[in-house]
Amino acid sequence: MPGNKDISRCPWVDLSKPDYIDYHDKEWGVPLHDDRLLFEFLTLEGAQAGLSWYTVLRKRENYRSAFDRFDPKKIARYKEKKIAALMGDAGIIRNRLKIQATVNNAARFLEVQADFGSFDHYIWHFVGGRPIVNRLKKIEDYPATTKESDALSKDLRRRGFKFIGSTICYAHMQATGMVNDHSLDCFRRKEIIALYP
Repeated sequence: MPGNKDISRCPWVDLSKPDYIDYHDKEWGVPLHDDRLLFEFLTLEGAQAGLSWYTVLRKRENYRSAFDRFDPKKIARYKEKKIAALMGDAGIIRNRLKIQATVNNAARFLEVQADFGSFDHYIWHFVGGRPIVNRLKKIEDYPATTKESDALSKDLRRRGFKFIGSTICYAHMQATGMVNDHSLDCFRRKEIIALYP
């Protein structure tokens, strides 16, 4: 079924972009509990600020290579020389503040892991440990923020994270399945509910 343009998908999916379809059909909205992948999405969502998600998605493999496969222990140790090298890497978004935020956030991420045993345990408590299932039909129904993303953003900022506003947090929650925002007629909605009740 993935890749088939004749089935019903979320209204935000650009059917002219096969990689975008693939991301929607295989990853977006699937509950994620792997700390490294959660850090990857948190980093990529922050990199997206002011840009389209597709811009970041197309650079994802470059990010994985440039940022040591999103290993927070390695990234937290980056010094100015490494940041300067990243600023010269055309494969990523060369924004110094975003790169510095990634290094900072890696250190903060490790602190959360130490405090809670895992970042997964920490972040999922903002939705009570299970996905919030929304009932969305058209693009206008999709919220930019919710009370849960507000609370998550506020707490992450309190812990010293950067580039972590409520809109970024909600996009992260959507991507990692903390909320199931597949539209009512999207084929993935029921599949994900069945797999992760």
